Amino acid sequence: MNAPTEKQLVFEPGDAGLYTNREFSLMEFNRRVLAMAADETVPLLERLRFLTISCSNMDEFFEVRVSGVKQQAAAGVELTGPDEVRPQDILARIHNVSREIVAEQYRVFNEVLLPKLASSGIRILRRTEWNPAQSAWAEDYFKREVQPLLTPIGLDPSHPFPNVLNKILNFVVVMEGPDAFQRDSGVSIVQAPRVLPRVIRLPREVSSGAHDFVLLSAVIHHNIGELFPRMDVKGAYQFRVTRNSDLFVDEEEIEDLAEALRFELPRRHYGEAVRLEVADNCPMDIANMLLDHFHLTSEDLYQVNGPVNLNRLVSLYDLADTAENKYPPYLSGKPKDLAAGVDMFDVLKHRDMLLHHPYQSFGPVLEFIRKAATDPSVVAIMGTLYRTGAASEVTEALHDAARAGKEVTACIELRARFDEAANIDLATRLQNAGAQVVYGVVGYKTHAKMMLLLRREDGKLKRYVHMGTGNYHTGTARAYTDLSLLTSNEDICADVHKLFRELTSPGDTPGMKQIYHSPFTLNDMVIQRIKDQTDLAQAGQPSGIRAKMNSLSDPGVIKALYAASMAGVPIDLIIRGVCCLRPGVPGVSDNIRVRSIIGRFLEHSRVYGFGPEDEFVYASSADWMQRNLHRRVEACFPVLDPALKARVVRECLDIPLSDNVQAWLLQSDGTWVRCQPGDSERRAAQEVLAAELGGTGGQV
Repeated sequence: MNAPTEKQLVFEPGDAGLYTNREFSLMEFNRRVLAMAADETVPLLERLRFLTISCSNMDEFFEVRVSGVKQQAAAGVELTGPDEVRPQDILARIHNVSREIVAEQYRVFNEVLLPKLASSGIRILRRTEWNPAQSAWAEDYFKREVQPLLTPIGLDPSHPFPNVLNKILNFVVVMEGPDAFQRDSGVSIVQAPRVLPRVIRLPREVSSGAHDFVLLSAVIHHNIGELFPRMDVKGAYQFRVTRNSDLFVDEEEIEDLAEALRFELPRRHYGEAVRLEVADNCPMDIANMLLDHFHLTSEDLYQVNGPVNLNRLVSLYDLADTAENKYPPYLSGKPKDLAAGVDMFDVLKHRDMLLHHPYQSFGPVLEFIRKAATDPSVVAIMGTLYRTGAASEVTEALHDAARAGKEVTACIELRARFDEAANIDLATRLQNAGAQVVYGVVGYKTHAKMMLLLRREDGKLKRYVHMGTGNYHTGTARAYTDLSLLTSNEDICADVHKLFRELTSPGDTPGMKQIYHSPFTLNDMVIQRIKDQTDLAQAGQPSGIRAKMNSLSDPGVIKALYAASMAGVPIDLIIRGVCCLRPGVPGVSDNIRVRSIIGRFLEHSRVYGFGPEDEFVYASSADWMQRNLHRRVEACFPVLDPALKARVVRECLDIPLSDNVQAWLLQSDGTWVRCQPGDSERRAAQEVLAAELGGTGGQV
């Protein structure tokens, strides 16, 4: 260990200077995503997709995180976390860094991606670039498709400012001259229709290639005068408002959570404004008028050099379907154990099965659930559903099983943010099919991912279980890295059964043998495992901690990791997103290294390894965050089979820790530096795993 400086000698594991603010860390994650849009080694349309992801991330950041900080500041809260940064100071830093990120987004879009797309035959034509034939087509399209859907609102005493929806594109139009009623308001608001595509392909007869596009905003802007006959339009300026999108439901005061959420959902579109985006050609007097109306300050104003809301360009990824500008198609592998005609239950009677998605197909998980729905020997199915998608094969199988008379119990988390409406519909549909539906436990989100089957075999009931680190969503299974364990291990199955009982009925759950779960035993287990390694190091014995997850922010876990580092425990962490721990602080965290991997697939699996040889290996639905360890129902399960355990260690820890292409290293000041291969052999973890585990068993 390096000798600490005089200043650093005052640091102890609980000091505020050793914790990075969560919001600051989240913004740095978005920088890493945006960096992929500027990466020359990434296919062009994939770069555009990364740009839109960074914009979508920024939207959600303001809708949820910034809105929360604003509420704390308004309430006069002084300190909110272990970093001890005041909400007012957090907001100031958020706006400064967010402006840097937005400026970089538009620089990459205007100076890098647009020219490269044009060179590849994919053009987004600005109004100033239209030839007469294209202008005529745009005028005709406007009259046929757009104008009938527009309702301009002139601002005057009888026409107050319309209630602008969250994140919807609008125009503020400035004009001169009296209208038919001799009114001269001077300003109107026009909302772009939500039902029309934001990116429109030009027909071949007026385009110079197969992939010429115009934006809906350009079509509206070009024809805005048609909405105000005999008036002189002086200017039209795009704007968009981001609103607080968190839902508030007091679970202690309601009788039906689904009904309460159904009532609350429409309010999400009209929450308190937190950000105003305007085109950079918008005059300041107009921008100030908008700020005043939405009760925002100049700090909340974002002036952008281009189309407001670049996220809408995500549709171009599918519209411009040019294979050379995308990642090559990937076929996931399938275990040899599940060759055609092999009965899955026969396999699971003898051994566990581990799947690493998306390198290996999600198909066996779907087969497990579909087979349960149709197998007459399966008498009951229990499952937790957090995010499943609008048209889910999993939910269809549960629906069919309930209709077939099987005992189906679904624990549906209605409060999965931005999926509430879909989950309410799912719950209603399953109830109508005869399934028992519960919404988890009051005050705790159910985030565990597990499915339990009871099958009658030889006159007895035998249990089979699926547990995972990700959701039962076939779309994310093709894009997120996650682990699935299929097992008939009696202890694990019994533990899962107990956990379902805990979710559906009152009473205390007897001790579990293999599974740890939040909010009861998981946090204590993690802290104890870290302490065990600390004790080993202090006794001069070999020790080690390696873990992979989405986020690390729990102060208790961070404090324990600092204590372990100070004792000499080598610690390697793979954290995709938020990390509030500061590695590399002399005398405190010199033995901790943190890396993040950003690539084609979103790193989502959670794996904990404890011991110098990873003696104890767990997979989990939980990150090391306060909400996961203390305010949610999470499940953490061991990987018991030695061969499968070795796979988890190699695929989720060894290989990612050797990545020198897509990995970023966290510095002690909270910044991240991207790894470079240099003279070493190039090694990208996702490419290595795709080559090793991929196959022809099914498309991801």
